[in-house]
Amino acid sequence: MPDHDVARLRAVSTRSISPENPTGAPGQGGRATEGTGAVPGRELGQGWKISPSIEIGAHSTIDLAAIEGPGRITHIWMTTHPDNWRSLLLRAYWDGAARPAVEVPVGDFFGQGWGRFAQLSSSMIAVNPHGGLNSYWPMPFRSAARLTIENLAAAPAVVYYQVTFDVGTDETDSGYLHAQWRRSDPLSSGSVHPLLSGVRGSGQYVGTYLAWGVNSRGWWGEGEIKYYLDDDRDFPTICGTGTEDYFGGAWNFDVPGQGYTSYTTPYLGLHQIIRPDGLYESQQRFGMYRWHVPDPIRFASAIRVDIQALGWRAGHRYLPLHDDIASTALFYLDAPGGTRRPTPTLDELETL
Repeated sequence: MPDHDVARLRAVSTRSISPENPTGAPGQGGRATEGTGAVPGRELGQGWKISPSIEIGAHSTIDLAAIEGPGRITHIWMTTHPDNWRSLLLRAYWDGAARPAVEVPVGDFFGQGWGRFAQLSSSMIAVNPHGGLNSYWPMPFRSAARLTIENLAAAPAVVYYQVTFDVGTDETDSGYLHAQWRRSDPLSSGSVHPLLSGVRGSGQYVGTYLAWGVNSRGWWGEGEIKYYLDDDRDFPTICGTGTEDYFGGAWNFDVPGQGYTSYTTPYLGLHQIIRPDGLYESQQRFGMYRWHVPDPIRFASAIRVDIQALGWRAGHRYLPLHDDIASTALFYLDAPGGTRRPTPTLDELETL
């Protein structure tokens, strides 16, 4: 996890990759003579914002950053049009692994799964007006790191970005950041939404983001989140008491007289509430996050995580729901390669 003692001097070097320095090499920034800023900078020339962004072609993949290690990515800043937040897939490969450890839509990785801006002011993810996407998740690696973006759409996408990292760090005892995206749309009868499955190894679970679309009347958050650790099979080791409880809220996120009330704090929040407008916005939609930074959930050999979707029916009985739930689960693992899910299609990613 990050070293917050900014006064301590260390024998490491800081580098940054952007369209103005695509390798991050020393003294190579601002040298571009061609790029998306070449026309507005034509009278000023080299060194004057000639390449501030890149264009990713339709149905194509680009390398955002390729780094030789050991090292640690400390910050990612990115912005692109909100229309691209679900059609761009961010992937991360550590130490030359063939399978990505991270494969998540750009918007969901930054807590913006509904394709609409929502201020998010937390310790690990900060999203600021109007679509400034920031990640402070530490991303250590021992020999190499590669970040890519795939554009699934039929039109090109313009992306501005900067990836800051340290090289020469000692990552002997560090885990590799992994992220798994899943969607249930809608959740089928009698089932639970899987946040994380198929993970083997030693590590720690550190974050949950949910984009939750409600498909019924009434309250929707009675369901429990459950962590099956190591040898757990039918019953979990960690079992919560309700959805709003897990995200640090209570009593339906309802402030009397105000209704659903958003909040964004360093480690947890309900930062997005999309209310019905009486016409085409017919459903309630929410964005919630919880970062287990001060309280990681540690496992020795395996982990599985799921969440129930429950409301209420007559007679004070629980009602299993059929909601639209998209989740991003973040964890550190002792192995660089991911347990890869089938890559979602553009239709499976679409927010309706």
